[in-house]
Amino acid sequence: MERRASIELRAKGRRLEGYAALFDTAARIADFEEIIRPGAFAESLRANGDILALADHDPRSVLARTKSGTLRLSEDSRGLAFDLDVPDTTTGRDMLALAERGDIGGASFGFTVPKEGESWSGSKRELRAVNLIEISVVSSVPAYGGTTVQARARMIALPPRLARARRWLDTL
Repeated sequence: MERRASIELRAKGRRLEGYAALFDTAARIADFEEIIRPGAFAESLRANGDILALADHDPRSVLARTKSGTLRLSEDSRGLAFDLDVPDTTTGRDMLALAERGDIGGASFGFTVPKEGESWSGSKRELRAVNLIEISVVSSVPAYGGTTVQARARMIALPPRLARARRWLDTL
């Protein structure tokens, strides 16, 4: 199984959301460059298998899963989006606290590549299809460079001018 990290993660109340993978973004992995193409996760998502959300790729630290409905995954034009309900466990509380402080390293995913799911051109790999096994909240350094994690608390009612300013800051 291979593992890759993603771009962002947000805490919203007792939920974490973000992207476990971004499309068409080159990443340096060991001695090669890798790009994930749109649609790479489509078959895994259609198959409705049980995909886990883990803390740091540790199968003993389950945060959520698709089978129970506590993990929701979807592909959009940007990448593989996720939304998970954080459990009231030691690991869940720890991950949520780290995300709220901005101390999480990123999100990641574990996968295998089916036959014909990849192509190589020299030291460049293109992933067109993957078998998604799990996504992870990564507390340290993710595999994909440039990944960030941001914590978000529940929005409180703000005056319109401050709400616009907050939305603008959220885009940075």
